[in-house]
Order: sequence, then structure tokens, then C-alpha cells
Amino acid sequence: MSNPSEAELIHIFKGIPFTTRSSPELLKSLDTFDAREDDVLLVSYPKSGTHWLAGVITKLYNTQVTLTSPIEFGDISKLEELNKLSSKRIIPTHLNYKMLPPNFKNKKCKMIYIVRNPKDTAVSMYHYYRDNPNLPTIDTWTAFFDLFLKGDVVCGSWFDHFLSWEEHENDKNILFLFYEDMKKDLPKVVKDMSLFLGLNISDDDIQDICKKCSFSEMKRDTEKENSNPSHTVCALTSNRKLIFRKGTVGDWKNHFTPKQNLRFEEIFNEKMKLSKMAKSLTYEF
Repeated sequence: MSNPSEAELIHIFKGIPFTTRSSPELLKSLDTFDAREDDVLLVSYPKSGTHWLAGVITKLYNTQVTLTSPIEFGDISKLEELNKLSSKRIIPTHLNYKMLPPNFKNKKCKMIYIVRNPKDTAVSMYHYYRDNPNLPTIDTWTAFFDLFLKGDVVCGSWFDHFLSWEEHENDKNILFLFYEDMKKDLPKVVKDMSLFLGLNISDDDIQDICKKCSFSEMKRDTEKENSNPSHTVCALTSNRKLIFRKGTVGDWKNHFTPKQNLRFEEIFNEKMKLSKMAKSLTYEF
């Protein structure tokens, strides 16, 4: 059986590449989505720690919450499924701010945006493309590197995605987190999240959550989990084993050539020259 062509795997909606697992009908209908005031959104560019964040946040609640698959993942029936959920909804998404259903903004739903340094994100995404049959085949790192810089990858340009959210860094209902901070000091990040969500969690419970939610622990759990293999908070695959790879900070140094690094820095500095938050990104420990 031949590999599906790129045209069968990817479609463009409002200038952004999406996989065909996000149907055009669903994407067109998102503007009508009825958000609830207690919805919590987990927002990220792909391969930035969404699953890890989701694993943490679901353990913060002692009441029933439902972690859904991404709002943009599926067909038109998705919105009806979400509407039927009676419990509090934790909803992941890879959408940029402009494409977010307006209801989430109007109702000031709480949103957590996790950002990872774009060099490691690019490398992680490259391996993900290579292992994921729902994405076009990319033969080499060099080829993927060029596509990433141009924004010709699913969910579009990392730079545009980040900047669309950074414009709202002062919105009280949005918490910005760095993936690298989770790696460095997970208890502090968990504490910040619990305060943002208005949850009263003891330091002992925070330590307990952090033990259960270390990257290595969650990778192990995912690899042995058989309960619902089709449930994933990733819009690009339903294969849970593709989700956790290395999770390290600085793996980009094993892939970037000095010339690629220079080119990346030039483009980054130009696109991010007005960004304050870009200065806080960590590329190695």
C-alpha cells in the first residue's frame, strides 16, 4: 500500500496547515462553540509539553474533571460531544489566539499557555513527523528545518503562534508557563498553576503530584497504558506512544549545524525583536 500523499494528509484553513484529522467543517464551526465559564484551556504549539501539562492539571482537582481531546480534533460531531459533557472540561488546543472560539475570550475562561524553546520544539516535531503516519513524510532534518522556519508545518509558524498569544500576556485569565521551568522546578510551576486556578493544595500534595508527574514517570505510564489508546490530547495522532520522546532541554545541539543555528538566530531575532517574553526562553541548562 502506498503512503498517502501530502494532499490527503494536510489541508489549509485560514492560511494555517492542519491535518485532515481536523475536519474543515469542524474548524469552520468553532466560532459558534458554546464555552462555559469554568472551562480551562490548555494551549500550546505542538511538541511543547501539552501531555505533560495535562497530566499535571488533572491531578490538581479533587472533583471530577474531563480532559477532552483538542477542540480542533475530529469532525463536526465533536462540538456536540463536548456540549454533552456534564463535568468541568479541561480542553487542550494548538490553535493560535486569533482562531480561538470567541466564546472562550468573551467568558474570560482560564487559559494556560505553555511555551518551549523553538529549537527543541523543532527537533521534537521533526521526530514526530518521521514517526507519525498522519503527517507527510519528511526524509531529512535539513528538509524539516527549512519547513519549520517557513511555517510550512502543521499549526503553521511557531513564531506567529507564540506572538499571537504573547499579545495577551497581561490578560488576567491567561497564565504563561515555560516547559523548561517545568523541567527545572516542577513544584514551583504546579504551585503557580494551583494559585491561578484558585485551588488550595498543600505542599505535601504538590510534592506527591510532582512525583507522579515527572516526565519519566508519565512516559512510562503512557507506554504501558492500554485503557483507552485512542484518547490523546494531541490533535496530530491517536497513538499515545508517539507523545513522549526525550523531553530534554538542549537536544537541538545534537541536530543543528552551526550554519543552521546562525540562520535560526537571524530569523528569530528579526521576528521576535518586539517580544519581551522571547528573552525568557531557555535553550540549555
